[in-house]
Amino acid sequence: MSSNRGQLFSASMMEAIKQRFHYVDRDIDNRERLFFDNAGGSFRLKSALEAFAQIDALPDCPERIHERALFLQGIQARGEDDVRRILNVRGGSVYLSLTASAAMFDMVRTVMENVPGTNAVTTILEHPSSFDAMTMYCERTSKELRIAPSNAETGGVDTDAIVALIDDDTALLSVMYASNISGAKLDIATIVERARARKPDLFIIVDAVQHAPHAVIDLQKTPVDGINFAPYKFFGCRGSGVSWLSERLAELPHHRLAAKDKGVWELGSPAPAQFAVVSAIVDYVAWIGAQFSDAEDRRERFVQGMQRIEEHERALLSLLLDGVDGQRGLRAIEGVRVFWDHDDLTRRDLIAGIGFDNLDPTAAVRAYEERGVIVYERIATSLYSGRMLKSFNLDGAVRISPLHCHAPSDVARFLAVTEDIAIASRLAG
Repeated sequence: MSSNRGQLFSASMMEAIKQRFHYVDRDIDNRERLFFDNAGGSFRLKSALEAFAQIDALPDCPERIHERALFLQGIQARGEDDVRRILNVRGGSVYLSLTASAAMFDMVRTVMENVPGTNAVTTILEHPSSFDAMTMYCERTSKELRIAPSNAETGGVDTDAIVALIDDDTALLSVMYASNISGAKLDIATIVERARARKPDLFIIVDAVQHAPHAVIDLQKTPVDGINFAPYKFFGCRGSGVSWLSERLAELPHHRLAAKDKGVWELGSPAPAQFAVVSAIVDYVAWIGAQFSDAEDRRERFVQGMQRIEEHERALLSLLLDGVDGQRGLRAIEGVRVFWDHDDLTRRDLIAGIGFDNLDPTAAVRAYEERGVIVYERIATSLYSGRMLKSFNLDGAVRISPLHCHAPSDVARFLAVTEDIAIASRLAG
């Protein structure tokens, strides 16, 4: 089924998908709005918000023995099972924290403080929650921080560049699944295989926050020690970050209530409503999968759903680059430059970075909003994107990040607006 150009959902399927999300076509005030900033946030599933509200409204403490407490324990248990279904992993520990960034700091600290070695490896493209954690704990533990450079052509990091930095004294490899600047996917399967060939017991932590909503993750094929994702970027709610830790990472010394098992990372009472959100996400993706498969297993239906999401988004990316319904694509619009552009769309999530010849990124973002379109500027002065952009020798870029609930007509509208902005900026210049 998979192809370089992807495969769109049918019109009827597209309509059914849009109906399951809030504010896809119109903002809260009922104004038409095209939201193409899903790498910064994400459309919310109606069912996820409903599940959260229903469960969070209950006053009961789940750490009790009465009927409603047992019900909440069941919600949490199902949510933990669904985290494992998302990742295709067994055992280990599921850890819900306030944010995925907080969990990343916790995981990095735990490895760096307890695993011997003289160096740790990461990449220049990491999110600050990973890169800054690695920097901080290398300094605190007197380890050398080795940083793999970016590839300006692909927008990612070459596997060879990462693996070359690993040796017998490497305590930790921290690497992202995909860049939230460029959309470039790193070859995690090959990175893990080759890194472990260099050092079999190497600890590996993966930031999957950007990538998780866009494709299948399978930790049976890419065994790592820690991984995180963020429900609010995965059609869910803000207020939690989800992590999974291997048994050996989970049992390293960490902040822990003494009465709990040594592999437990949860501190304080759990929030069953957040687990209900995870289950609502899996319900939705599995519903998509069930439209294309007779599989009865929940993981199999989830995989089918994520594969269909990935195919649709790849098709949207192709239309974004090359045009749709007679509208020229980004590659052909005069006055627009497409960054990190290459033809292998299987190596890219649904993100595009562009620049205007006569308009800086911040002004371009304002011009889009005036025309009812929301995108985001990544600029070199930003603490969230400066390091990455400088590695590409760029001062800034307009980041475009639709989601699978967008249709080809949405892409056509976006491209028409982009061409209008390019013409207006050229005339003004």
